[in-house]
Amino acid sequence: MPDNPIIHDTDAGIERLLAIMRALRDPETGCPWDIEQDFNTIAPYTIEEAYEVADAIARGAWGELQGELGDLLLQTVYHTQMGEEAGHFDFQSVVCEISNKMVARHPHVFGAASNKKSAEQQTRDWEAIKASERSEKAQVGALDGVASNLPALLRASKLQKRAARVGFDWPDASHVLDKIVEEAGELVEARELHDADNMEEEFGDLLFVMTNLARHLGIEPEAALRRANAKFIRRFEAVEARLAALGKTPQESDLEEMDALWDAVKMDERKRPT
Repeated sequence: MPDNPIIHDTDAGIERLLAIMRALRDPETGCPWDIEQDFNTIAPYTIEEAYEVADAIARGAWGELQGELGDLLLQTVYHTQMGEEAGHFDFQSVVCEISNKMVARHPHVFGAASNKKSAEQQTRDWEAIKASERSEKAQVGALDGVASNLPALLRASKLQKRAARVGFDWPDASHVLDKIVEEAGELVEARELHDADNMEEEFGDLLFVMTNLARHLGIEPEAALRRANAKFIRRFEAVEARLAALGKTPQESDLEEMDALWDAVKMDERKRPT
């Protein structure tokens, strides 16, 4: 199989990548590592590659994005090859499935429905179509179908959106803010009691309500946290640079000095023109 000429044809497109994956998984001539893999072992790489795509977009690293998208595409090809080997599906059936779904979910583009609708109305129509699809899959509960292995913050957001669609929601953000104060108080009480299990539970409740506040404010919580992470890295690296200018490392400094440098970095950032 490695002698397949399409593997070396740089103009062969997706068919070349499919042939490469078949060669890698060939039981006799393939790569030992690739042959040993299954859906469960590859799934973590799929998640990782999706995040690397998101990271490249967030950084505006357009030169890297092409490669990251290729890595993500490889994950789809990997899973479809294993699906074909097991007799579940193949690449073409996966493509057909998503194509049919996109056509069905966009009757205002591919059907007789009018496309003279607001984005809000089209979103409502999209959700109605998805609800019908869930019903066909015997997913009758409002929360059915929200993947259990999503990152916890993303899953919390999706669960809350689903609940809100059926009316289980606070009317405005002020009620969520009140709930945040309540949950923060309960976390303080759990800490004072040195109850580790209850602290974890109350901390989770607080994060869950914070996610709800993000939804009410129109903020994507994952994006907001990624931004906060990036800001922390940027400022801490600036602190390290200022320590280095003093001939020090963080290990040779103390919290008081680093905190003062942190405040100085923040002040300098605020002075910069936006």
